[in-house]
Amino acid sequence: MQAFKRAFIIVLDSFGIGAEPDAKEFGDGDCNTLRSIVASKEYDTPNMKKLGLFNIDGVGCGTPEAQPIGAFARLRELSRGKDTTTGHWEIAGIISERPMPTYPDGFPPEVIAELEKAFGRKIICNKPYSGTKVIHDYGREQKETGALIVYTSADSVLQIAAHEDDVPVEQLYEYCRMARKIMQGEHGVGRIIARPYVGEYPNYTRTPRRHDFSLDPTGDTMMDALARKGLATIGVGKISDIFAGRSVSRTLGINKDNVDGMEKTLKLMDEDFTGLAFVNLVDFDMQYGHRRDIDGYAKAATVFDRQLGEFMAKMKDDDLLMITADHGCDPGAPGTDHTREYVPLLMYGKHVKAGLNLGTYPTFAMIGATISDIFGADLYTKGESLLPRIIE
Repeated sequence: MQAFKRAFIIVLDSFGIGAEPDAKEFGDGDCNTLRSIVASKEYDTPNMKKLGLFNIDGVGCGTPEAQPIGAFARLRELSRGKDTTTGHWEIAGIISERPMPTYPDGFPPEVIAELEKAFGRKIICNKPYSGTKVIHDYGREQKETGALIVYTSADSVLQIAAHEDDVPVEQLYEYCRMARKIMQGEHGVGRIIARPYVGEYPNYTRTPRRHDFSLDPTGDTMMDALARKGLATIGVGKISDIFAGRSVSRTLGINKDNVDGMEKTLKLMDEDFTGLAFVNLVDFDMQYGHRRDIDGYAKAATVFDRQLGEFMAKMKDDDLLMITADHGCDPGAPGTDHTREYVPLLMYGKHVKAGLNLGTYPTFAMIGATISDIFGADLYTKGESLLPRIIE
């Protein structure tokens, strides 16, 4: 008999647990997102502790739980990247052996020329930039000239920012669709991101109407595998964006913050479905990791943990919970970039062996393989199913 009817994967975006062996190749030193936030007075996550967070091999911080109630593992990223798209794709089963292109010096002149021709507008900035600082520095020029602010980061992204009064949100989305068609092949960045904002100089504010336009996944995913069997594949937050909408049967957008995302997930638990709910909580990364806000990150983890307690109390006997991350973004590290880190895997449910230390595995794709195995779905991936080990 199938042990699980519903599986919930909650991705704590950027919740890394220590530098991977190749971190220096990605410009990172002794990074550890978890270690940085545990040191904050704002940090208190008793539920994740009970699941075994501090029992995971190599975390190097916190106090291990004497009798963990979950199974736990440390996962290494096999793909050549440390960004959202690469991390989520690997969770779902895809190994990206070639890194997606990045542009530390801005996009080449021929790319900018092609974008300007498609948009019918000039482009300003064209540099790696902080998203809040770029609108402060270029917002007045954008309004005066009608140009579009195009910028990037250390990730494989092209971001387009414009004031909502000058460029209606739907028009900004259309510019992003144009850019997505152009940015393929050699210049196939992982994401084109619409960044609308409002306000007057110097008090511009980015709005929640951000939208990501991803590359089509380059291989088979756990959602593809489940969809072929007619099972539910529900995305909460930006999951649908990350996978270009492919094999996501339903999307629940997050309009405010992590709390809103978890509230939507908690309501989803009241529904009867068979399959997967895949949740991304982006605030850890976007609001706190990149801004190197240790106390803010720690407080967000504390708030999540309280909602996690509600989630666990509502779980049914045939539910499976998996908590993980897609990369690191150590708020205690220099700079504002993601960090190349191991990620946690915490698993919990009535049919999951309590206190099981699974050790360290070489790929995030263990998750996709496990989900596919649970539902008897065929998925080609380098990950291996953990189901035989975790089942009670």
